[in-house]
Amino acid sequence: MKTTALFAILTSIAFADHAAPGISPDAALAKLMAGNARYAKGNVAHPHQSEDRRAEVAKGQKPFAIVVGCSDSRTSPELVFDQGLGDVFVTRLAGSIVDDAALGSIEYGVEHLGASVIVVLGHERCGAVDAAMKGGKLPGKIGAVVKPILPAVKAVQKSATPTLDAAIDENARRTAAGLADRSEILEGHVKAGKLKIVAARYDLDSGRVTLVK
Repeated sequence: MKTTALFAILTSIAFADHAAPGISPDAALAKLMAGNARYAKGNVAHPHQSEDRRAEVAKGQKPFAIVVGCSDSRTSPELVFDQGLGDVFVTRLAGSIVDDAALGSIEYGVEHLGASVIVVLGHERCGAVDAAMKGGKLPGKIGAVVKPILPAVKAVQKSATPTLDAAIDENARRTAAGLADRSEILEGHVKAGKLKIVAARYDLDSGRVTLVK
């Protein structure tokens, strides 16, 4: 890409108008959970997947929610929450971790696209969290995935329930809690009541998502 074209893209992002307010954080979360209830029951609606919807969102997007998910092929957020084109802004890295690039993407989804809820979605039998619990040397760059998960694993290993399930919940909980701490943009929206950040867990067997307190 030529330098002038790249500069134009970055400039348009940096000076874009803030998104108009969308639905409330509580309404956005309720919409996601209602979609998951349909999915878990096998009664999916497949909303916003028509030709008309494709034409509509081609002109611009306004997702109501952000899902921070794992790369695991069994946990696609649009399917798990029964949503369609333009509904959910997604970042996915193994272990549901958030590096700086992912955090910047999340900030953009909130600041410029108007998403009002962020769900950090861990899942049953997560391989990345399991690898962090087992320890040892990992090949290639896999260690870069495991490293951010280690604080949650260490905390759980010192607790009364040092299980993989507990570590998965703790990792999602810590990731969610840390987002606003790492981002002035997200912190500002939370304090203004425009954004809610929650941790959740997806059950591979039942298809249900439950909030992690």
